[in-house]
Amino acid sequence: MQVTETLNDGLKRGYEITLTAAELDAKVEDKLKEAQPEIEMKGFRKGKVPMALLRKQFGERLLGEAMQEAIDGAMNEHFEKTGDRPAVQPDVKMEDGEAWKLGDDVKVTMTYEALPEIPDLEVKGLKLERMTVKADDAAVDEALASLAESAQNFEDRKKGSKAKDGDQVVFDFTGKVDGEAFEGGAAEDYPLVIGSGQFIPGFEEQLVGVKAGEEKQVTVTFPEEYGAENLAGKEAIFDCTIKAVKEPKAAEVNDELATKYGAENLDALKGQVSERLEAEYAGAARAVMKRDLLDKLDGMVSFELPPSLVEAEAKQIAHQLWHEENSEVHDHNHGEIETTDEHNKLAERRVRLGLLLAETGRKAEVEVTDAEMTQAIMNQARQYPGQERQFFEFVQQNQQMQQQLRAPIFEDKVVDHIVDQAEVSEKEISKDDLQKAVEALDDE
Repeated sequence: MQVTETLNDGLKRGYEITLTAAELDAKVEDKLKEAQPEIEMKGFRKGKVPMALLRKQFGERLLGEAMQEAIDGAMNEHFEKTGDRPAVQPDVKMEDGEAWKLGDDVKVTMTYEALPEIPDLEVKGLKLERMTVKADDAAVDEALASLAESAQNFEDRKKGSKAKDGDQVVFDFTGKVDGEAFEGGAAEDYPLVIGSGQFIPGFEEQLVGVKAGEEKQVTVTFPEEYGAENLAGKEAIFDCTIKAVKEPKAAEVNDELATKYGAENLDALKGQVSERLEAEYAGAARAVMKRDLLDKLDGMVSFELPPSLVEAEAKQIAHQLWHEENSEVHDHNHGEIETTDEHNKLAERRVRLGLLLAETGRKAEVEVTDAEMTQAIMNQARQYPGQERQFFEFVQQNQQMQQQLRAPIFEDKVVDHIVDQAEVSEKEISKDDLQKAVEALDDE
């Protein structure tokens, strides 16, 4: 086997690998000898099939396996010898030219971009500030009022009162399209909160002003993308009989409310709310400190970036921003989205910080544990009620999905590792100041 360098430009590498016919033939022979004791063939006892016959029967298929193993072995040997680590999967191709024939040497080309040499991160003397916020009585009272509103009940309005936005209307309805009733288009004593968005657009607004005992006809058009094809884009008329109009009544902040949320009494609920608020504040403060840390790290080191990683990241950024700005567009066949200097600049920052954190974590032997991965999968699975098991199995079989879940956990653990070595001071601030700091992150 011969490996010849053909390209060495910055981080770009190119090699020509030659596998001689004799080397490949020897590998095929080894594979046949290994398999011979277990092979049975008509006219021969098990393990006694002549090698020449085995070669005729299986040689061509085993030659393909031998080629792949030889190429993989040459690549691994090369990376071990040079210390190179490819930024992305190397591009390996058989050399162009005449079709390869049995008995010929095999020539393949291998090209890749190597990861750059990343300098050691010196964080001693790095100064960071951790904001802290206490959950004061006003914040706890505000949170309790929100819980009471969520636990609201509905009480009948005075006879003859008109329904308002936020009221609950109890009614019977029957829907028809082209004069025919359709499946799922009727119900009795249905409780609907006006403005909740439970029904198709335009329906709930037409119930504003109805009274108990009134008959109301509602006309709406199903969206073009509606799930039921027989209804999509069709006009429907709903005959409604209003049974009751109810106004919302927030629950009182007392021991009874506390028991609804699983607390022993109001004091216990206040303690739980205070802990939850301070945990939320701590999470927001950590996000602010992390951004400050990344900004500082971005200015501390400089190294060459693999162009392919920057290009891929810039395209991803452009794609994401385009969809955020065109959220109403559901057609994904919009062609290639052009990247700008702004996209490329942000991509360079992300790639540089990503490589720096990855290398720092590698040297510090930071690992994501099985327990942490399991917890991450379970958290994600909650987004698919009733299908948690199927999602769990999907992730177990999907390496790319596993990496998507592992990456942010790894990054946070590396950030914690760096913070532990930095000089961190604490500054107590108000909830409003913390909110402004968080909003500033979103604006950047």
